[in-house]
Amino acid sequence: MGLQDQVAVVTGAASGMGKAIAILYGKEGAKVVVSDINLEGANLTAEEIKSNGGNAVAVSANVAKEEDIQKLIDTAVSTYGTLDILVNNAGIMDNFEPAGDIEDEKWERIFAINTTSVMRATRKALPIFLEKEKGVIINVASAGGLQGARAGAAYTASKHAVVGFTKNTGYMYAQKGIRCNAIAPGGVETNISHSMTGVNHFGMERIQPGLGVNPRVGKPDDIASVALFLASDDSSFVNGTVITADAGWTAY
Repeated sequence: MGLQDQVAVVTGAASGMGKAIAILYGKEGAKVVVSDINLEGANLTAEEIKSNGGNAVAVSANVAKEEDIQKLIDTAVSTYGTLDILVNNAGIMDNFEPAGDIEDEKWERIFAINTTSVMRATRKALPIFLEKEKGVIINVASAGGLQGARAGAAYTASKHAVVGFTKNTGYMYAQKGIRCNAIAPGGVETNISHSMTGVNHFGMERIQPGLGVNPRVGKPDDIASVALFLASDDSSFVNGTVITADAGWTAY
């Protein structure tokens, strides 16, 4: 198994891509800390991992809160003794608002969850990784972090920031045995739309033509397979970059 006895934290793991990543990591021998604001869902993911013969614990965490991130990483270390893999997957959508329609509160919430949480979790994990000169960070960005019209302005900006943070972190710590990469999924069947509170009709109208060139919608397992590659030694020479997993959508 590719991740035997590795300790992995996966945020947003109660459903969707995070759940698929956590379950696959468990099958590959990792000890998985399943994190989500939805503790009931996180427990179900952890139970599924254990029913497959794996090892997992569920932790309730709102990644927008610094104290919850501290608790999350501390729980991983107190439960399993260390941390080897950090997957920053938790995220929310905007309502496809263009810049002129953004509300400060919504902008700040999107950045708190999609971007600031990535920095804080990385910052918390780095001393652990630096001490043993080994560690893997995987950030779930988005095709919206590469292109300008896959979402509204706030989500697009937040995911572009994740891409930049990933590249900087990967380069800065490359000689310390630490790798940091991102995955940029295209359209994937998840429940992220549940975080939307409505649709900005002007914004949706503007992005609509691009939806028509999307070859297909992916499954969470498609992204989990990429996350497994990035977590394993098979990707030891891959660092500070973004793997696009979108069936060719952004190639157009």
